[in-house]
Formats: sequence, structure tokens, C-alpha cells
Amino acid sequence: MRLEGIKANFLGDSITEGCGTSGEDFVYHGVLKRKCALSVVRNYGKGGTRIARQSEIKDPDGRDYDFLRRAEEMDPDADLVVVFGGTNDYGNGQAPLGEITDTSIFTFYGAVNTLCKMLLDKYPNAKIVFIAPLHRWNELGGLGTWKPDGVVQHHLCDYVKAVNEVCAIYNIPVLDLFNNDGMPITDNDFRRECAPDGLHPNDKGHEILASKLIELLEKI
Repeated sequence: MRLEGIKANFLGDSITEGCGTSGEDFVYHGVLKRKCALSVVRNYGKGGTRIARQSEIKDPDGRDYDFLRRAEEMDPDADLVVVFGGTNDYGNGQAPLGEITDTSIFTFYGAVNTLCKMLLDKYPNAKIVFIAPLHRWNELGGLGTWKPDGVVQHHLCDYVKAVNEVCAIYNIPVLDLFNNDGMPITDNDFRRECAPDGLHPNDKGHEILASKLIELLEKI
């Protein structure tokens, strides 16, 4: 894909919003714009948000302002749409993971399914790309206390699997740094250097993320 001069929308959570960085220019899409001379980059990242719709909307302008709602509101003039989410569906979401056949927006599988269809319909001439959730510190424990019943039913790897499986149905490329070990945040040395809080990459982490995304985009 030729990147120079294109218009791009980036839909995501706090990582896309830029939490942990020094500012917009240091977020992965800002790095992408600078290195590849994109003409327009629109940041639709919002901290704490999830892909799946929650059964109870308690914070409609905050965490419950889900990806599906925001996708409907994104600028329709884009050559590239990048979706980066899922870590909050695991970490602070109440929607079930669901199954590959789901179409309900109230499960993670179903919401990803619906989001893929929505984006392909809205942007028929654009490239759509997903970024699977990154590793996060203590991803196999601790977060269970955030769940309504206090029990972890699924782990972060299950949400990564869901993104990969659903996107494969629609032939949507996925940047999967979880399984390809491109950003090993669970490694102590890498975490201290690139994601000090164990979740949000810093400027250096976003440089790595941007370089991996560029590699993928140049191949499609």
C-alpha cells in the first residue's frame, strides 16, 4: 500500500489516544504520519473504551462510548482505517467473549464481527487493518477482580484469538504483536524501557509499534 499522501482514521482506546506518550506526534499514528508523509491523520482514540457494547450503559461519554458508536461517527473520507482495541474488553469489560458465530454487539466476537462489516460498508475503497491487543503486565492474573463475579473466564490471548479469527473471515489484515512477540511487555526489561506502567507504550514503545505497522501496511 502506498502511504504517502493518504488520509487515515485511527480508532482505539487510551493507547491510540496517546496515554503514556509525550504528545500527539509521538503516538504511533503521529510517527506514521511523519515517517510516511500521510496527509491527514485523525485520532479517534478514547481511554478506557471497549469494542463490545455493554449491557448497562453507565458512562455514555466515557468507557461506554464504545468503538461501534464511534465508528459510525468517524469521517467517511479515509484511505486507511486502523482499529486497535480489545484490551479493555478483557480488562474492564462486562460483555461475554462469545463465539465465532456471534453477531450480537453485546459479545466481543459479535461486536468485532459487526465492526468489520460496518467498516467495510462505510469504507469500500479503503484499506481496513486491525491491531490485536498487546501483551500487558500481569495479564494472566489480578484482573479477575475487575470482573463482576471475580472470576477470570477468559484470558487476554482469547481476545487476541477472536480478533484474528473474525478478521480472517473478512480478509482484513491483523497486526498481531501478541503472538509474534513484537512488543513483549511481560518481559521486565522491555516493560521498563518501553511501557513502564505495564500497559501503555511510551514514546519508544510507540516507535516500535509504528515501525511494525508500517511493515504490514507496505505489504498489503
